[in-house]
Parts: sequence; structure tokens; C-alpha cells
Amino acid sequence: MNDHKALKTFLMAAEKRNFAQVARELGMTAAAVTRAIAALEDDLGVQLENARRDVRNAHKADEGRLRISAPTWLGKTVLPPILSGFRELYPKMCFEISLSDGLVNIVDDDYDLAIRISSAPSDKFTIWRKIRAVPRILVAAPGSRFAQMEHPGELTPDDCLAYSGDSRRENWALSDGGSSISIAAGRAFSANNGEVLADMAADGAGVAMLPGFHIAEHLRSGRLVHVLRGWAPPELWLTLYYPPYQALPPRIATFSKFFEEQLPAYMVALE
Repeated sequence: MNDHKALKTFLMAAEKRNFAQVARELGMTAAAVTRAIAALEDDLGVQLENARRDVRNAHKADEGRLRISAPTWLGKTVLPPILSGFRELYPKMCFEISLSDGLVNIVDDDYDLAIRISSAPSDKFTIWRKIRAVPRILVAAPGSRFAQMEHPGELTPDDCLAYSGDSRRENWALSDGGSSISIAAGRAFSANNGEVLADMAADGAGVAMLPGFHIAEHLRSGRLVHVLRGWAPPELWLTLYYPPYQALPPRIATFSKFFEEQLPAYMVALE
């Protein structure tokens, strides 16, 4: 366990004064909580000074460190201007950003929050906040046989380029508002990165199912076209995920509010 996670464990234990409750909320055993706190108490010198600094900063809304996990595409296009705007208001804040299209364990990997674009949350060990719905569409290269399709039943599993966090197959559930159809995707190709799927679809390799804002520029340039327009999959959610805090630390709450307020302007510009 790293020092920062041990400090979080210590702070929660100091607040709740109940190791068993802390263990449940952090997904640890009571013995692991005890060991983490004992190890922290053994730290001396600079490490102890850093712990004291972090304890002070944990209760500040405009100072401290935020370690954030975000999807690759959003982290490259949307997050930088939001972070720049936030730091203009709060110059004492510092950030560590990790980009990944896979789901991370925000407790074990020591993140303060994670930005996710995924299906509705089912994780019982974190807290989350829905920011907006994320519609997805089916896209393919113009002029390809896929652009002429009238019904998803014309698709084979080899035609469907799957998005999968672990680079495996997925199942597409499509509906036209009345009828529904399920298609196995990814038999021939799958990836855990939307940009790769968009490029493959643009090269005529098949049909990709991606968030509209993700491929908006491809659609504007004509590199991709929206196919099977009457059929759509369930929406994804853009959410903020947090470790199981009893209450959000002020600096995390401040950034979350700013992110939620600023996001629409950047998303609309990309749609």
C-alpha cells in the first residue's frame, strides 16, 4: 500500500474511530487497515512532514493534489482546457492525470476520482455522480457496403468492430423503438480504444459503435457516415466516480462542480 492510500486510511479511521467500518468502506480487511495505520505511524522525518501537509490540505478547497483517471479521448480533447481554467482559479492545486480506456480500481490504484464513459454503474464499493447521457451511433466508411444497409440483420459478427475494455468481444443490443435485435460483435476485430475503431471503420473494415461526440470530426469531414440511422444502442453515461468517502473532500468537490459546469460548452462544440 502506498503512503497516500495509507494516509487516506488513517484519516478515515481517525474520523470514524471504527476499523471494521473503515475496512468495509475501503474494501479492505480490518487487519489490513491496522497494518496500514501501523506502517504510517512508523514513518518519520520528511514522510511525516508530508503526511501533516496532506492532512492540512485535505480540508482545503483551493489547495492540494488531485489524481484523476480519465478515458483517453476525453482526456486528450476535453480535459486539458477544463484543467487550465480550473488552475487559473486555483493555482495552488496540482494534478496527476492518467489516461486509460479500461476501468480502473480507484481505491487500489489511489485515484481521487475517475471520469468514466460506460454503462450504468453497478459497482457497490464506490460512489458516483451521473453528469450526462452519452448516445452512441453506428458508423462506417462512405461508399462501403455497410453504408447501404437497411436493417442490422444484414450484419455478421465479422462486420462489427467491438469496443471492449479487455479487448474481447461484446454484444450489441439495438432497437428502433419497437423491435430489437442482438448482434455478437468483435469476432474479427476488437479494441479497447475508440480512435482505433474509428480508423478501422473509416478504412472499410466494418461498422463501429461509438459515442457521437467521439467521431463528430470524422462525420463532418465525411470520413465516416452514420449508418442504420433508425437503430440505436442503449445510451452510455458520463459519470464521476469516487472512493467511498463519507463526504467528498473540499478540493474534490470543488473540482467536480467546476468540471460539471464547464463540460457542456466543450461537449457541444464537439458534437
